[in-house]
Amino acid sequence: MSAVNPHPLARTAGRTSRGLIAGIGLLLGFVVLAVTFGRVEGVGLTRMEPARPVQSLAFRVDDAPDGSITLRDAEHGGLVATVQPGEDNFIRATLRGFGQGRLRAGLSREVPFRLTRFDDGSLRLDDALTGRSVDFGAFGPSNFAAFARLMPDLKSCPATLQSIAIPGSCLNALSYAEPALNTAMSAGGAAR
Repeated sequence: MSAVNPHPLARTAGRTSRGLIAGIGLLLGFVVLAVTFGRVEGVGLTRMEPARPVQSLAFRVDDAPDGSITLRDAEHGGLVATVQPGEDNFIRATLRGFGQGRLRAGLSREVPFRLTRFDDGSLRLDDALTGRSVDFGAFGPSNFAAFARLMPDLKSCPATLQSIAIPGSCLNALSYAEPALNTAMSAGGAAR
């Protein structure tokens, strides 16, 4: 019987080459160093300055016997808006969700919600009791406009903003909401 010479690769079956392991190790080391350097030095990271509030409204929500809801200025008690049944469903649903969150947690209805407009044009509703907040830019221009029209002096900015001309101030923020706001007002959706 003659000895059969095995194929040259057959001898290395089941073993991994040292060169392959060294190459994988070097690649992983390079990736870890590159990511660490990028994070430490800020390479490839975008940092945005936080938006500054330019306008704010604290309001309470009350249910009326006819099914409408009234929004009252928490500071002065004045009527901000009345939302009739079947109208402004986005406002109704958002405020209902906030109210139910308070109810589930056993919190007071007396603490007002706060609607804030920022210098970058964004608009946010906050509930200080539950810590919940909603940024309306995520819901499209018509829903943004529904809450934007609740802000006092919708067509003007404070004189301080006009004099320093902050880019993205409330004048520019209105340009985002105005097409939908005009449509809502012409359809009779204005609740002032």
